[in-house]
Amino acid sequence: MTTNLAIPHVVGVLGGGRMGAGIAHAFLVKGATVIVVERDHEAAAGAHGRVADAVAKSAARGTLNETAEAALARFSTSTDYESFVHCGLVVEAVPEDYELKVAALKAVEEHLSADAFLASNTSSLSVSGLASELRRPANFLGLHFFNPVPASTLIEVVLAKETSSELATTAKSWTEALGKTAVVVNDAPGFASSRLGVAIALEAMRMVEEGVASAEDIDAAMVLGYKHPTGPLRTTDIVGLDVRLGIAEYLHSTLGERFAPPQILRDKVARRELGRKTGKGFFDWTD
Repeated sequence: MTTNLAIPHVVGVLGGGRMGAGIAHAFLVKGATVIVVERDHEAAAGAHGRVADAVAKSAARGTLNETAEAALARFSTSTDYESFVHCGLVVEAVPEDYELKVAALKAVEEHLSADAFLASNTSSLSVSGLASELRRPANFLGLHFFNPVPASTLIEVVLAKETSSELATTAKSWTEALGKTAVVVNDAPGFASSRLGVAIALEAMRMVEEGVASAEDIDAAMVLGYKHPTGPLRTTDIVGLDVRLGIAEYLHSTLGERFAPPQILRDKVARRELGRKTGKGFFDWTD
């Protein structure tokens, strides 16, 4: 398969969980050579399995322009940051913790060429703040992919104050080459998507807490009345209640009381009712 010239020939992804594997898959099926780096061999094996499964599903749907075997021949996993040395772009997809992301981005940058680009898949943290920790902030921006990556048609391109105009333009071409649409926003707490999505979800949680309506009926109101593909509570279950709580706490600290997490969210997270990944959140996912 000929590599799409609009995306880097070699792409790295740091972190091979659900989001990282989805990002790796997105670039892989468009012809890039993709390397995922994980913390240990067990995690790397898990990442390889997730990407291989996603590629197999693409092949079954007839959306690959090559065989699954040919695509996977360009895919590898590693536990060594040195594996990123030939990458034109590395996307960081580690958990949503500022200090963790700073440490990860700094470590990746040490192994990149001077003209390589670095991006964070953060959904809410300050991209300008992350950029300020790097030696080449002009080569850094946010690329906020959405879950599940293969089905989502949106990438939020988040520009730090230091992001070069060249990178801003190039990132839009990457998005289009991946078959997705770019929404370009300047760095601000929660950007556009997380800020609006969390605001709706928190109010939906308060409505459940206050007995206004059931989770099912609140979601149905948004799906049927406002044409949302899924309701805010089911979306929260898919994203993960712990993830939503972390974003809400950050937005609460930066934007004020309107983003204060409701007690029902804190209680569910404390009980490990985290949504689809644990089998229960606002809905039952055990079937």
